[in-house]
Amino acid sequence: MSTIRLGVNIDHVATLREARKTTEPDPVTAAMVAEHGGADQITFHLREDRRHIQNRDARLISELAQTRVNMEMAATTEMQEIALALRPDSVTLVPEKREEVTTEGGLDLLRVNDKAAPILRALKEGGIKVAVFLNPDLAQIKEAAKLGFDAVEIHTGEYANAGRTEVERTLRAIRDAASSTAKHGLKVHAGHGLTYHNVRPIVEIQEIEELNIGHSIISRAMFVGIEQAVREIAALLKR
Repeated sequence: MSTIRLGVNIDHVATLREARKTTEPDPVTAAMVAEHGGADQITFHLREDRRHIQNRDARLISELAQTRVNMEMAATTEMQEIALALRPDSVTLVPEKREEVTTEGGLDLLRVNDKAAPILRALKEGGIKVAVFLNPDLAQIKEAAKLGFDAVEIHTGEYANAGRTEVERTLRAIRDAASSTAKHGLKVHAGHGLTYHNVRPIVEIQEIEELNIGHSIISRAMFVGIEQAVREIAALLKR
């Protein structure tokens, strides 16, 4: 039996804190509790507008985490410098729009390759593994391989939001993207909108090695606590 690596995204603990601009709940504490629950990785997104995770959170999580740390970030010079200072195990380049509630889709590498390439190079020279968050689009995956990314995180949002008649089509797109990513020699990750109810079909895609899940875990944690919420999702990631 194999298990997919579970990255627990703790952004929305910080979202609750920032709603009152206070000191609690503390996402750093949440990260440590998530590790006790079986998280293989702590994922956070340090956004340019600092709407949830703050620099202090990123620094302390990077220093204190006992498992892997994955920093999601926009392809900007500011974030590059922060990542090189924090030295997380991995970085995932993601798109950002100030008006969005959450990340709405994958990065368009075909449009921003000139901007992403030097940041990718600097991070890799700094000893950091670099993934890119992409829609399940074969042309985008081919570009990621051409640029030299270590991994692709496939955006599963369309699948997560699909109506009953669209689920199989969106699953097929993710399967094809996972297969293409692996054939190009890149590691296959996935995430966005995954829940306790829809994750199993994604788990069954053999090429996928890592899932990053946040909102559903933090929502469940309101009723059972973070440690138990992580244990419950981790149990669903066994093949």
